[in-house]
Amino acid sequence: DMPEMLWKGYIDFEIDEGDANRATKLYERLLEKTGHVKVWISFAQFEGSPIGKGIDFARQVFQRGYDQLKVEGLNEERVLLLDEWRTFEKNKGDAASLATVDAKMPRRIKRKRMREGDNGQELGGWEEYFDYQFPDDDTGAAAGNYKILEMAAKWKEKMASNNEDDDSDLDSDDE
Repeated sequence: DMPEMLWKGYIDFEIDEGDANRATKLYERLLEKTGHVKVWISFAQFEGSPIGKGIDFARQVFQRGYDQLKVEGLNEERVLLLDEWRTFEKNKGDAASLATVDAKMPRRIKRKRMREGDNGQELGGWEEYFDYQFPDDDTGAAAGNYKILEMAAKWKEKMASNNEDDDSDLDSDDE
């Protein structure tokens, strides 16, 4: 009924028996069947534990998971993995490794889309949702659009501050 519980029980059994190689092989087999973010996180944490292959191997697992989730377009899961990776680096890494993970962290962007029903029919109106912009996804036309939006926001702020300055100049002329 719940195969993931069976897999987890088997992996935990091998870890309790002290057989790290078999546990690693089981994690690899499980990842062939499902690339779920929780499996990637659990595998990396296992490899970073005293029984695992070490911190460097754990980082490789985190990176493999990140790359796989990126290919599948699972942004929410990528954020979860990066959060766990950052916690791992805070506890076991150094400043350079933490900075590497921090450089991968996305910006959270609020967006709007048409509301749709379960059958795909438009319900009318708009709904807001959050999306993520990852630094390593900045390629092609989408990156250009984000740059234009950033420049427009900076221009708007500049114009607003200029208008405040102009208003204060006008007030002084009225006297």
